[in-house]
Amino acid sequence: MLRSLRHSWRLIRSARTLARHDALFLAELAPIAPWQHRLLARVGDKRAKGRPGERLAQALVELGPSFVKLGQSLATRADILGERVAADLATLQDRLEPFPAAEARAIIEADLEAPVETLFASFTDQPVAAASIAQVHFATTPDGDEVAVKVLRPGIERLLERDLDFFLWLAERIERWVPSLRRYRPVGMVQELAATTRRELDLRLEAAAAAEFAQNCAEDPGFRVPRVDWRRTGRRVVTFERITGVRSDDIAGIRAMGLEPDRILETASVVFFNQVFRDGYFHGDMHPGNTMIEADGTIVALDFGIMGRISLERRRQLAQILVGFLERDYGMVTDSFVAAGFLPEHADLDGFRLAVRAIGEPIMDRPLAEISFGRLLGQILGVAERFEMRALPELLLLQKTMVVAEGVGRGLNPNVNMWQIAQPLVADWMVRNLGPAARLQAAAGDWLEATARLPELVARADRALAGPAPTATVAPPPRAVAIGLWAVAAGLFILALAIVTMGS
Repeated sequence: MLRSLRHSWRLIRSARTLARHDALFLAELAPIAPWQHRLLARVGDKRAKGRPGERLAQALVELGPSFVKLGQSLATRADILGERVAADLATLQDRLEPFPAAEARAIIEADLEAPVETLFASFTDQPVAAASIAQVHFATTPDGDEVAVKVLRPGIERLLERDLDFFLWLAERIERWVPSLRRYRPVGMVQELAATTRRELDLRLEAAAAAEFAQNCAEDPGFRVPRVDWRRTGRRVVTFERITGVRSDDIAGIRAMGLEPDRILETASVVFFNQVFRDGYFHGDMHPGNTMIEADGTIVALDFGIMGRISLERRRQLAQILVGFLERDYGMVTDSFVAAGFLPEHADLDGFRLAVRAIGEPIMDRPLAEISFGRLLGQILGVAERFEMRALPELLLLQKTMVVAEGVGRGLNPNVNMWQIAQPLVADWMVRNLGPAARLQAAAGDWLEATARLPELVARADRALAGPAPTATVAPPPRAVAIGLWAVAAGLFILALAIVTMGS
């Protein structure tokens, strides 16, 4: 009872903030009476500036850190909010008021168990960035290394848990009172948001993510990840090498360094392709504030609190779906969704095929530069959701990341699609991962798994020969036959690998 009263009051205060920014259009999703829609439309402050998505983003920033995270999560749901609102939320960056430097110093000393003066030769009290979870200070180590120190906000864990409980309470009531909205899985969305947000509260995990990301990209020209200072990193503090450069959307700054934005775009396109398709481990928050350009044109990624992982099999399925769209083979798209297990077999597959055709036909005759594959993926996932698609949080994060990355690319050159630049890489990847050689290699993998079990089978044969006579009428194979089976299987596996090698 007390929980409901507390959250009901919170809901009223939140609605007032949304009304002040004329962002109550979210209530239009609910199946309420026309007069109620008209009443809500009158409540909003019509003096609020900007598009609906921009007004909603401003309201969420005012409501606090958890609401900013909620907005970033909603950016993946174009099926709920529409393309334009989702795109505006995808650029939502959480800039909040900084907390006092004295509190930052106290957190550092408690977490690293040493005075700030011992840990750093100098520490700048004025933060250079203040976001919803943490803020960043510049410092210099006793060895003379310039670093950036990220410190969690004081009390942020308690604040986030309170807000996440409010979101869960609200989602539970939406599912109970508005059955037509259950297909959007509001409770599941909140649970996924909670899991992601809680991971961000342990900065050791961010440091580990940066280290893995750096290892993946170590040989990629024109891109790098800042070094982690593990001696000055703990649960509530993480220290990175300090980066000097300009934001990726600072075109004037890029040109002032003697660099061409088109070259930066070329590198960014290759980097993003490598993250998603080659490595299956991608930066989930690649907005311009998290991508710096150094004086030599190197792109440096920042802030590794949100990372996405996508398996090779899922990447192959995604590529197959996109190939189906590009070839206007909507039957292939539908079959790929079913084969991947995205759609249940009892789904209305004819209806789904028509729905994806309705998405594909209007855009397939456009120049490639005008096509956003991020938004296309968002529309596909939105349609699939209506046909009972099971939850795919990794694809939702990838879709949001693609939209943001494409936005960064268009900021560098609005006339070029980043996928145009990466097209040779995409084509080569698809040949290697979707072509005959890839299928044969997958079959060889099955052989490998099977042959790995053969020693156990041989051992069982040995035990059978050494033990009492079996009661079955068929005698067990002699040891020579068992070893022969092992040799034949191993030979077939080696032959398959040789064929794969020649084919690739």
